[in-house]
Amino acid sequence: MLIEKFLDYLQFEKNYSSNTLNAYKRDLIQYNKFIAEYNDKLKIEEVNYKIIRSWIVTMVNNNISNRSINRKVSSLKSFYNFLIKTETINSSPLKAHTPLKQSKKIQVPFSQDEINSLLDSDFFTNDYRGILQKTIIAFFYFTGVRRIELITLKKSDVNIESSTVKIMGKRSKERIIPILPKLKKAIIFFNEIKFKFHDQTSSDYFFISKNGKQLSEKFVYRTVNEYFKLVSPKIKKAPHVLRHSFATHLINEGADINSVKELLGHSSLSATQVYSHTSMERIKEVFKNSHPRAK
Repeated sequence: MLIEKFLDYLQFEKNYSSNTLNAYKRDLIQYNKFIAEYNDKLKIEEVNYKIIRSWIVTMVNNNISNRSINRKVSSLKSFYNFLIKTETINSSPLKAHTPLKQSKKIQVPFSQDEINSLLDSDFFTNDYRGILQKTIIAFFYFTGVRRIELITLKKSDVNIESSTVKIMGKRSKERIIPILPKLKKAIIFFNEIKFKFHDQTSSDYFFISKNGKQLSEKFVYRTVNEYFKLVSPKIKKAPHVLRHSFATHLINEGADINSVKELLGHSSLSATQVYSHTSMERIKEVFKNSHPRAK
């Protein structure tokens, strides 16, 4: 099946992560199902833009956001480019497609006060679960890693002696992030507690549950969401907001955007610029302190 060949190509030749592969798979299965309902005799490689346009209209009518639709169509575009590469088709039915307009989504980061008040609080229990959850939140904020990067972090990736952590990012791209003293202290303490419950050879993963298993995405999301409910009124309380907070706070404190780009593991500067949103109060402060006539 062409979809399976495409997914194999992404996995073995492009080294895409399991999360990315699953997203492509879901999008293409949904698309293939639509084609079957539209015309059960039509093959996926025979589809024209008119049919794809009908699929897009169906998604719009089902109240799927333009952002999500554009992502699904992007998956489809990659699929048809693969079919061109393998000489299955001569041209893509999406070559003239224009993405739907979408509003720019500004992520509101947690404030430094919110993060400090949580990490300095006594909300975390002193048992294994509480120490694990506190270390997870601290690790997110001190490193800016993605959720999947935290979950798949190996013990061998954390080097206490050199105070660095090696992160395996998207498309198997490695980056090194320094471990600051406060995080180093938290990691050492977590390791001490972990080895009371688990043998050092029980798992290759750095963050593991009390029963020695790899953490689930759901557990990590709930950890961030439930604890930040205690200190923040913001609507969105997800691991990615901590990544946004990490980048925004660094830039607000004068960090070079290229350095932040490397820490985040972005391939282009344009991706990092999303995180350079600063509060109006910060802009006013810089303006007041910088403009000659303001002094």
